[in-house]
Amino acid sequence: MKLRGILITIGLILGVAVTRFLPHPPNFTPVMSVALFGSAVFFNRYLGIALALAAMAVSDALMGWHSTLPYVYGAMVLTGIMGFLLREGRSLPKMVAVTLASSVIFFAITNLGVFIAQDMYPKTFAGLGQCFAMALPFFKNSLAGDFLFTAVLFSLHYLFHSRTQNAELAKAA
Repeated sequence: MKLRGILITIGLILGVAVTRFLPHPPNFTPVMSVALFGSAVFFNRYLGIALALAAMAVSDALMGWHSTLPYVYGAMVLTGIMGFLLREGRSLPKMVAVTLASSVIFFAITNLGVFIAQDMYPKTFAGLGQCFAMALPFFKNSLAGDFLFTAVLFSLHYLFHSRTQNAELAKAA
């Protein structure tokens, strides 16, 4: 990887990590979108997943570790794998479906993690239902953030890619 690529990679990790410290509604961050986007567009599909995990690790090291991190990181890996579906043929309906599925997977896994790893709810089906019900406001925010940041990342990528292609065509003519 060239120096420019390394610097961009480090900048993306730090930029995403910093967003977790900026004022924002709970769960409204670009971290999941980076996993989805990165695995869909980077030359190495696993690099996008690694970037998202690295951003989380950097910010979690500063914010503090907690018992649900294995669930959060696992859900991020699955989101990155969902991004593989967008490596070719990125139609709007496909992007919406993959983003929605990723958000639902993250919600289900992380809240199951809260139920299992923490003592906030009784270990019953009613406690599990209560755990998921209490998490719905956070799901609304993460869903909004996932859609917004995924749209921004893919749109910027498209614009940059189109601009680069147009410049190459003009140079060749």
